[in-house]
Amino acid sequence: MRLIINQKKVIMRRFTVLLLFICLAVTTTFGGGYQVGLHSARNIGMGLIGTSLSYDASTLFYNPGGAAFVNEKWSFSGGVSLLMARTTFQAQDVNYQTHLKHKLNTPLYFYAAFKPTKNLSVGLAVNTPYGNSLGWEDNWKGRFLIQNLSFKAFTFQPTVSYKFGDIIGIGIGLVYAYGNVDLNKALPINGASGEGTLNIKGTASNFGFNAGIMVHPVKGLSLGLDYRSKIQMKVKGGDATFVVPQSVASNFPSPNKVDAMLPLPANLDFGASYEFGDFMVGLNLCYVFWGTYDSLVFTFEKESPAVKRTANPCLYENRLIPRIGAQYKISKLITVRVGGYYDPSPVASDYLNPQTPSMNQIGLTCGLSLYPVKGFSIDAAFLYIMGAERSGTYSPENFAGTYSNAVYCPGIGLTYNF
Repeated sequence: MRLIINQKKVIMRRFTVLLLFICLAVTTTFGGGYQVGLHSARNIGMGLIGTSLSYDASTLFYNPGGAAFVNEKWSFSGGVSLLMARTTFQAQDVNYQTHLKHKLNTPLYFYAAFKPTKNLSVGLAVNTPYGNSLGWEDNWKGRFLIQNLSFKAFTFQPTVSYKFGDIIGIGIGLVYAYGNVDLNKALPINGASGEGTLNIKGTASNFGFNAGIMVHPVKGLSLGLDYRSKIQMKVKGGDATFVVPQSVASNFPSPNKVDAMLPLPANLDFGASYEFGDFMVGLNLCYVFWGTYDSLVFTFEKESPAVKRTANPCLYENRLIPRIGAQYKISKLITVRVGGYYDPSPVASDYLNPQTPSMNQIGLTCGLSLYPVKGFSIDAAFLYIMGAERSGTYSPENFAGTYSNAVYCPGIGLTYNF
């Protein structure tokens, strides 16, 4: 009897760990420090900066205050990136190594802006700022924490922007976010058909806002400040399906429903850029309010001694991401770009886990635009992320190891201003 009770406690603890992962997956591209911001091939090429730039409609996302500074009456921009990653796990004190199998992910973006008057701009931004598909190798050591995950979120942002003369621009956008998740893990319960499993599927949605201001104090200099609000993603009636031996099935009501409130962290970005001749150099300081993860509460429709309302600490910490970038107009036909950034992990070493193998990241970028006709450009970029090798322990499960990774991300886009 004591063995069965302890087993229930272990399973329940691991179940809530998995639910915590759902929240972390919603808030990051790959987890932890992977907030890479793939929202424009032009901006990716120059270190992901953009808060002080207003070359095209992508400023709807980076800083709504800059949309009114786009010179042309109409501006369209769209594109896609290919995310390819490799993560390795080495168990502590054991000769065991495995790899995280990242599926090919394709975050995309689309922007459309229109200026009905010289000083007013209206537009729509569509992005996939959060999403990933990954899975660890079959029967791997941490399968009771996570086996595989598929997640994608879309944001839709109608925006209005107005400039006062050619000096100050302000803008605000209403953001609607929608996402869905599908994940699986093993349960430490053996039956005739093997280990037990758990599948969770759910959707979440809510509203936020994006507001910014852009200032051109002197010729060539541009300053920008942008704030993207926290969004409380509401999961209502998510499906939780247990597959366990009949002898313990009564302790895991299946199918079941779960509700949760999942916060997406706010971002405060400052940018400065300066153009002189055919050169432009710029920087961004991006402050991510990861500390919003103080606790997460889950409520189940059907409860039991092993499945009940839980609250879990997150222990993330706020982080500042510095970014730099530059571009050079070689001719009317070609513009080249280069940049980089440093993204420190918000996860403490005693909470490092295979669901979100978060490391300090260094990102290096390059890109170019080709202008075959006036107003139209073909934009290409490449991002390489180096994850510093990191060792740690996930204390709630005493799961220790060393993680290392690398991410390769080519992207292409089209821009048309007229």
